[in-house]
Amino acid sequence: MCIHHESTVSQNTIAERTCLSSSMVNNYIKKLKQEKLITVSGKTNRTQSYHLTQSGMKYLRKHLLAHSASVVQIYIEIKREISAILKNFCDEGISTVALFGVAETAEVVYAAIQNTALKVVDVVDSDIIKQGKIFNGYVIKPPQHLKKIKPDAVVITSFAWQEEIYSNIRQIIGRDIKIIKLSDI
Repeated sequence: MCIHHESTVSQNTIAERTCLSSSMVNNYIKKLKQEKLITVSGKTNRTQSYHLTQSGMKYLRKHLLAHSASVVQIYIEIKREISAILKNFCDEGISTVALFGVAETAEVVYAAIQNTALKVVDVVDSDIIKQGKIFNGYVIKPPQHLKKIKPDAVVITSFAWQEEIYSNIRQIIGRDIKIIKLSDI
């Protein structure tokens, strides 16, 4: 993918992006060239560029589609598991939730909630850049908005900074509203 997106990418940059050693990248480049999946032009490291051959493009597409199918299966399983866990909160009398945090994980949590009786009443994020934008039909609001809407629970949809977000929410809403962390789910 690195070569597909940027033919002049260095082996060092490929190593950084793929979390491989430079020597492993060098070995892979040699193997890709040997298998006629790429061509290499330029005489020095600074002038070298890599180009996918037609066979290389077919190989990339085939493996990208296979990888994508695996990722979709993982997404379905994660969504199913989160839905099952969130359904338990309905049994505890929780019916309305606000989502805190708008990133990729929030997309999964939002999709999982659609398979439950829970109702999303609002979406908040502490990132000023995200506030005012739309997330699945909801205008993203600042965390202080939680005081106005008073959901039964707030779901922290971020894996990063969960404890910090938890503390911030507690300061805003006190102890009356349940806070659900993904790490607790």
